[in-house]
Amino acid sequence: MERRPLFHANLNVSVICLGTMTWGEQNTEAQAHAQLDFAMQHGINFVDTAEMYPVPPRAQTGTRTETILGTWLAIPGNRQKIVLASKVAGPGRYDWLRLDTQLKKKTILEACDASLKRLQTDYIDLYQIHWPDRNVHAFGSWQFNSGAERDHIPIAEQIDAMQTLIKAGKIRGYGLSNETSWGTTMFCREAERLGAPKPASIQNAYSLVNRSFEGDLAEVSYREQVPLLSYSPLGMGVLTGKYAKGAMPKGSRFQTFSEFGGRYRRPLAMLASEEYVALAKKYGITPLQLSLAFVVNKWFVASAIIGATSVQQLQQIYNAYMMQMPPELIAEIDAISNRYLHPAA
Repeated sequence: MERRPLFHANLNVSVICLGTMTWGEQNTEAQAHAQLDFAMQHGINFVDTAEMYPVPPRAQTGTRTETILGTWLAIPGNRQKIVLASKVAGPGRYDWLRLDTQLKKKTILEACDASLKRLQTDYIDLYQIHWPDRNVHAFGSWQFNSGAERDHIPIAEQIDAMQTLIKAGKIRGYGLSNETSWGTTMFCREAERLGAPKPASIQNAYSLVNRSFEGDLAEVSYREQVPLLSYSPLGMGVLTGKYAKGAMPKGSRFQTFSEFGGRYRRPLAMLASEEYVALAKKYGITPLQLSLAFVVNKWFVASAIIGATSVQQLQQIYNAYMMQMPPELIAEIDAISNRYLHPAA
């Protein structure tokens, strides 16, 4: 499988990344290990997790995903097979993770040590800030609200924490997630000022129903060499067509967690996805092929993070990602996008 660079961490990652957020909730440890074995056998070397996983996050299951991944990493020889990414949670959402959820240097260092223990490894290749410490628009909210401003930890302190971890050999590089163009730029400028490495990546939502990254963030990605790790490239499954015309498959994520993935359930997102499903049919391909190929063929994407609840789903995804997109298909995608501008942004 093709490898793409994360320049500022000196890492090369597979164009498909194995996401883990179902492990410990929808998937057992044995099922998770089977997914990992399949991924390694098919050239996927990149695995992404987070301290708060599985999702939807709750106190009863939080941190369980890292623990499950850790039992696989503890098997001799396995740690060397993968580029391992994890995340430190930002403030305010999940106080059950720790008493102080602000991203102070002390907090980041302690969170990393806790993740290393659960993961049963000495180092994490890419350690990401799951969401910003400051007030931002994210997770389906596209309007910045100055009235929600709050005290926040300076970006310089967060970079200092990451540099300390790099110097200690506990991480190889760091990344951002759910970040804005202003935030990414400021991380790069502060890193230069401090003589520290720049962030190696930005993990944001990107798919046919959310192309907002293609604006300011794409320019920042290009000029600062901070590529995108795309999460939800299938729009939480909406772009596969399985929820078309109000369908709710038994055992699906939307059926299991009725309050989850609200931005992908919006009427315009559903309408757009149905048009993409019809477009895929017109070209004799599956909606999965259309959605995944759209993402991995973008110049600013280093890897598309996919989640699955079975090895069979992983096989389908693996078979889909290699499709090349002819210009006329891209033009028809753009025409649909212009009618439904970022309906899940």
